[in-house]
Amino acid sequence: MSSTETEFGLVVLDERTGRYWQLTSSAALVVSALARGDSVDEAVTALTDRYEVTPERARQDVDALIGSLRSAGLVAR
Repeated sequence: MSSTETEFGLVVLDERTGRYWQLTSSAALVVSALARGDSVDEAVTALTDRYEVTPERARQDVDALIGSLRSAGLVAR
């Protein structure tokens, strides 16, 4: 997998399949946090620090994003 930042977020390429995904800036923040080794809780905190979102909603969004990335085969199960 490779990725590049854009003005709108992050574009991710699955080099195995040639498929691209466009991630929003908030999703890019989460993916970047997890890629550098932050925990899920730290990714949630990064979201609540940057955006006006409750910790509960941020956790739901992070869990949903991780689920989507797993379904797409971009992260390990």
